[in-house]
Amino acid sequence: MLKTRICELFGIDYPIISAGMGGVAFAELAAAVSEAGGLGTLGLVGFTPNGIRNEVRKARESTSKPLAANLIVPFMRADQLEVLAACPIAAATFFWGDAREHSAALEVMHKSGIKVIWQCGSAEEARNAKAAGVDVIIAQGFEAGGHVRGVVTTLALIPDVRDTIGDMPLVAAGGIADGRGLAAALALGADGVAIGTRFVASVEASAHAQYKQRLVSGTAAETLHTTLFDDGWPDAPMRVLRSKTVQEWEQAGCPPRGKRPGEGQIIGRVKRAEFEFGPEVTKYGGFPTDYFEGDIESCGFLAGQSVSLVREILPAGEIVRRLVNEAVEVIDQRLKQLTH
Repeated sequence: MLKTRICELFGIDYPIISAGMGGVAFAELAAAVSEAGGLGTLGLVGFTPNGIRNEVRKARESTSKPLAANLIVPFMRADQLEVLAACPIAAATFFWGDAREHSAALEVMHKSGIKVIWQCGSAEEARNAKAAGVDVIIAQGFEAGGHVRGVVTTLALIPDVRDTIGDMPLVAAGGIADGRGLAAALALGADGVAIGTRFVASVEASAHAQYKQRLVSGTAAETLHTTLFDDGWPDAPMRVLRSKTVQEWEQAGCPPRGKRPGEGQIIGRVKRAEFEFGPEVTKYGGFPTDYFEGDIESCGFLAGQSVSLVREILPAGEIVRRLVNEAVEVIDQRLKQLTH
């Protein structure tokens, strides 16, 4: 129905990957995406080695189809890599670093037969990842939600990366939430898409109910690219929805780290024992998950500019099906007729 070499590479039905969003993309969401024909990704940043093992096992209880797992490079350790390499997954995604400096991580995965996906924010970073021997490149545009490494929009980035890396598999990310975006990414030269914000607003995502509702009501114009919520990861820019905390910071004159209103204040606790982060959460370091207990309004509501296209909370499998059907409709009913 909609096959690309990403489908062939991972043995999946559709070229759709759910982003490995730390904090909200756990076993239930990843398994649901994989069962629907995509490649579900577990966001495993901050998990203990035993937590990684347990989360993968939990996902495997719900699906026998291919799964991926995501680690954030500045926080990963050798013991986490060893455990992950022993898990029954098809791919490991790495983000936020020069792949050439992490040849050991690539070797660990490849020895276990696990494909390596490297998420990049620029054509130069993609070139370096190709040189390091990764199997797939994700190019993330500036529109993306959560942590954003690059400064170039998806529309400009994908063709640039395609020209830079030649014929190797390429996945587009950033600003994609429906079938039109999927079709557009394929037209730009990508072989598939990685989607975050749309899947946060799914039944299975471990996001707080208020967070999901914010996504449904939010718009692209309400998003902000900022380093405000960087407690725990200094100077790491991300895209979030404007909130009470953002407004308070702006009203204070946008002071730098160390001088922000309420900085250091404990706003709540994380109720997941397998996390190495927490349990206490400070202002500018919390995210509104369904296992966070405390002041939700002091958290960062991560969201990409595709939030304008999120209009309802749906099961992840239904999101996958709609993406595919919409993309096929765009290609068959709109694009093909333009060449007649």
